[in-house]
This record gives sequence, C-alpha cells and structure tokens, in this order.
Amino acid sequence: MKIYTALLLQLMIWSGYTFIEWLSKYDQPVYKIMMFFVFFYIAVIIGNNIMKSVKKTFFITALSLTLYGSFQFTMALIGV
Repeated sequence: MKIYTALLLQLMIWSGYTFIEWLSKYDQPVYKIMMFFVFFYIAVIIGNNIMKSVKKTFFITALSLTLYGSFQFTMALIGV
C-alpha cells in the first residue's frame, strides 16, 4: 500500500510540474531545468518519507516519472 500511495503522490507532483511549466512557457530553458530538479527533489523527499527506503524510493520515483512521461508523450502524439 505504501508503494501505491507514494506512486500516486508523485504523479500528483509531476502533474503540478506540468501545470507550473505551462504557466511559465516564456521562461528560459535553464529555469525550466532547475524547476524540474526542484520537483524531482520534492518527489524523492515525499517518497522517502512514505517508503523509508532509499532504494525503493528511487525506483518508485523513476517509475512515476516514466509513467507520467509516457502519458505526456502519448497525449502529444494524439494531439490533445
């Protein structure tokens, strides 16, 4: 159940990242990269608070980022 909770919270974090990135569409790419690392750090911290294991935390974070990235890629292909 901890894995599922961490995964859902991290997917919410990536959704927030996408929303903030959309709001800052005129920013320079350097600032978007820095913002990504801030959200990545937040996702890892929240995942580690739930999982209590660094190894599992990084696995779940990579999984959530992959799932969310593939969803974004699929929606871009469809044209939504």
